[in-house]
Amino acid sequence: MANHKSALKRHRQSLKRRARNRISKTRIKNSVKAVRAAIEEKDLAKANEALVEATSVLDKAARKNVIHASQAKRRISRLQTAVNKIEA
Repeated sequence: MANHKSALKRHRQSLKRRARNRISKTRIKNSVKAVRAAIEEKDLAKANEALVEATSVLDKAARKNVIHASQAKRRISRLQTAVNKIEA
């Protein structure tokens, strides 16, 4: 454990950030899972609705640097492609 005052503060901050990031990553996983479940059921309306939610969650996570912006774009793109396939 750190002894310097600044190192103790950094440790406290890292714990807060870790908790915040874990919450955000869990939301990402759940929203992506909802889209994939709707795709499996071939329910287009449900898939589009879940995709809008997942897009919002991924973009928000990228803005807050929980995940990289390119990763968010890639995931959104892949989900959109999957939804488009059931539409065709």
